Amino acid sequence: MLRRMIIPALFGLVGTAMLVALGLWQLDRADQKAALIAELETRIFDSPVDLPQQLDPDQHRYLPVEVEGRFLPQHVFVLSAQKAAGPGFHLVQAFETAEGRRILVERGYLPESARAGLSIPSDDTTRLAGNLHWPRDINQHTPDYDAGRNLLFGRDVAEMASLLDTEEVHLVLRAAQPSDPAITPVPVYDVTIPDPHLGYAVQWFLMAVAWVGMTVFFLWRIRTQRD
Repeated sequence: MLRRMIIPALFGLVGTAMLVALGLWQLDRADQKAALIAELETRIFDSPVDLPQQLDPDQHRYLPVEVEGRFLPQHVFVLSAQKAAGPGFHLVQAFETAEGRRILVERGYLPESARAGLSIPSDDTTRLAGNLHWPRDINQHTPDYDAGRNLLFGRDVAEMASLLDTEEVHLVLRAAQPSDPAITPVPVYDVTIPDPHLGYAVQWFLMAVAWVGMTVFFLWRIRTQRD
């Protein structure tokens, strides 16, 4: 009987060890992600720097920058809502820097009632401060761009850059000189990076518990059949 139980016992032991190891690995990944998020949240409020020539979304995400230049006429509205103000839009507009680069600037929130009377300045020199961001709020269920209303239903930097003929560089405005009282900036205050690793770790540990339970049950069946 003992010989019949050796292989199932070893199988159960090895399987449990592997599942526990995977759970521990996910806990380590969760710690790494928490450290990254803490670093990025600290970066958000650093002193702004000039816009780097070469940009990497992983390296420069949430980097505070200052740019000077002028807004261009090209713009798009992104469907949004604010708790206190209700439905409205985020205005994303093309911006030409003093060095001649064309980037995206998310100027802020605009109530639905104010859209019709909005003027789009494109000549005055403006100095902007904000954070670089590469949001992607869309999925397979997000409606396509509504050309008739010049409306997007979620932010995707590649799509917005294509629409407005800019680099895939997205600046979320914090402050502007001069500012526009009709538009309320919605600056970056925290990091929005999904962190599923803790949930994965719990799943692996639950699977390990189930594996132990099945192994014990199987060994018990072997023993009772022998008896």
